[in-house]
Formats: sequence, structure tokens, C-alpha cells
Amino acid sequence: MTVEAPFRLGLRVEDVTEAAAFYRRLGFEQAGSMFSPEGRTIMAILRRGDLQLLVDALTGMPFPDSDRERMTTAGPRGLGVVIGIRVNDVDATADYCHSAGCDVTTAPVDAPWGERYAEIVDPYGYAWKFFQLLPEPPQESLRAAYDVWFT
Repeated sequence: MTVEAPFRLGLRVEDVTEAAAFYRRLGFEQAGSMFSPEGRTIMAILRRGDLQLLVDALTGMPFPDSDRERMTTAGPRGLGVVIGIRVNDVDATADYCHSAGCDVTTAPVDAPWGERYAEIVDPYGYAWKFFQLLPEPPQESLRAAYDVWFT
């Protein structure tokens, strides 16, 4: 019996095979796949620690024809959501993402609240924040964030 991940995130993409390869290079491991009767990959199941990433085909899944399904297909996908993942090397991750065609919206930077981070929008329209903790984060990280943003 496989232990299920406590956290699951589903993303809808045009090309599941291409997207799964992209996410594997971000440290996800492929745990399974599902194919349409015609042999097209319509779902990839990936894992990274406690997170299970379900990458579903934008079309071809047997979802009900609902308003939400039509809006998902029309896009934009992921608007207003940022997926945050801790990485070992923010700069290397940002470099990989840039070379893979991502829009690096915030280049790697040390934040006063105690992390180094970069933000990108992947080729499928999803926003990601990759971060690593700085060696000596401040005691009051929320206060540090507030001071940067509002003073």
C-alpha cells in the first residue's frame, strides 16, 4: 500500500508530458501516470516530500461539463495563487527556470524577513516562489516584512 501525501496540489496544463518533465527538474519525482484510450498522457502524479503534484491535461479528462471546467479551460490558470517551495539553491533554481522559458518576476534576493527567494511564472501560467532560509533570520520576521512594505 502506498502512503498518500498529506498535501496535494492539482495543476491543469496543455501538455502533461512536457510539464511533468519541467516539474521533475524542480525536484519532483514521478509516482505515476494515466493515459487516454488513444495513449496520450492525461495525468502525471509527482511527489516532492509531503507534496503530491497532480498534473492534469487541460482537455481530455473525464470531468463534468461545468462552469468551473469551462473557466479553467479558458484561463488564465492559477491567477492569484503562488506556490511556495523551499529549495537548496534559489539562484540555481531561478537559472533553470529562466533557461526553461519561465518569466522570472522577482530575481533572487535576500529579504529582510530571513529568506532568499525568487518568484517565477512557469510556462503553464502558474506562479512559484522558491526560497531558502538565510543563516541568521531575524527574530521578528513579520515585523521586518511590515517595515519593508509600509515604512
